[in-house]
Amino acid sequence: MQRNLPTLIGFKGSRQIGAAFSFLVGVFLLNKASNKLSLCAHNNYKSDKTWDWEKELVIITGGCGGIGAQIASKLAAKNIKVVIFDIVEPKGKLDANCFFYKVDITSSEEIHAAAKEIRAELGEPTVLVNNAGFGSATPLLQVPEDVVRKVFNVNIISHFLLVKEFLPAMVNRNHGHIVTVASMASFLTQASNVDYGCTKAAALALHEGLTQELKILYNAPLVRTTVVHPSWVRTPMISKLSSNPAFKDNILEPEDVANAIVSQLYSGYGGQVVLPESGSWVSIVRGFPLWLQEILRTEVSIVLQKCL
Repeated sequence: MQRNLPTLIGFKGSRQIGAAFSFLVGVFLLNKASNKLSLCAHNNYKSDKTWDWEKELVIITGGCGGIGAQIASKLAAKNIKVVIFDIVEPKGKLDANCFFYKVDITSSEEIHAAAKEIRAELGEPTVLVNNAGFGSATPLLQVPEDVVRKVFNVNIISHFLLVKEFLPAMVNRNHGHIVTVASMASFLTQASNVDYGCTKAAALALHEGLTQELKILYNAPLVRTTVVHPSWVRTPMISKLSSNPAFKDNILEPEDVANAIVSQLYSGYGGQVVLPESGSWVSIVRGFPLWLQEILRTEVSIVLQKCL
């Protein structure tokens, strides 16, 4: 009996390894199936073969720097017409297919005036990337009222104004794509980031509500919607954090976010994009027990206080 013991142990070990492998394969396949179902559900179980990038016209807010500039450059390199809305002048010569309009996106009058020119000169926009963003990184009791209003005006009110201007034509054609650049702060808000976090939670709500209205109210199931949730991105907005040696979190480059958005546009589908992908679990934090939510929020808050 003892001579057969190693054989029995080896047999049991092989069965355990086989069972573990089968479990992992099952989880992988289940995740793939779930992702496919999510993609289909978000896009109303309809594919759209009408995308012709030689004819599309993309509007990008905040397109003169950071993520927006990267998106504009990548699209223009593919001979796609791009319109940039920004209050900051371009730093250098624009790509051949880029067109700059100096627009305060918090003003419906300026948006409407620019839209009128664009329609006359370039045609009707088919893609809107609400990318422009602003943050104060200031505790709630210290941030001035005018700064709070600016954060809300840039980060969420402008989205409403721009969607109201450009969505009707997309609905009429049942063709278009609205991209909302939100943040990981949509799911997890910290101290010294309250105003910003509020606007990014609102941006997620806008995306979700818009997606429902396109399906239920406007009968435009092929107008796509995408929401993007980057973590820290190396832009001037977080320069204090990124330049502090005590800040150890991974930082995305603007190009990383731009690549993800451009890829999503090319796919012809809408969806939810979390960057980095390894942080996708953060989207379910609201379903965690409150004590665990507080631990996660507190950890990030402490990091911010040390580094700001």
